[in-house]
Amino acid sequence: MIRIEFSESEIEALAYERYHHPHPKVQKKMEVVYLKSQGLAHQELRRLCRISKSTLTTYLKSYQAGGIEGLKHLGYHGQPSALRAHEASLETEFRDHPPHTVVEASVKSKALTGIERSPTQVRAFLKRLGMRCRKVGGLPGHALETKKQAEQALFKKTN
Repeated sequence: MIRIEFSESEIEALAYERYHHPHPKVQKKMEVVYLKSQGLAHQELRRLCRISKSTLTTYLKSYQAGGIEGLKHLGYHGQPSALRAHEASLETEFRDHPPHTVVEASVKSKALTGIERSPTQVRAFLKRLGMRCRKVGGLPGHALETKKQAEQALFKKTN
């Protein structure tokens, strides 16, 4: 059994963070350590929080090592994109010749790098580069009636 002494200020901070931290996994960690500070046995903690023995041990050891800040550390950075290696060349190409659609960008990036990604992944990559979708507007068609044609010609001259 891991024994930890809690100060009153630490208990208050745990009580606050278990509901107010933005990440739900950190909230759960705070909840587990808060309940530990209230004197619950490890078996009861695991049953109430529905976690394994190793998870409980990991949470408590991270609290011992780093305090509340240690519990806030998630340690997950995601998987790096294979397109990152070609980021500079793709950014130059897309800035010089912006694609009209994400599918077009996907095809262009496959032709340049040989790496095929779904349009969703290419869209996320373009957003990381700081690019965004542009909104397009429609142009009215040509009028068939002579009265409307004259009205359009007048509008073009004045505006």
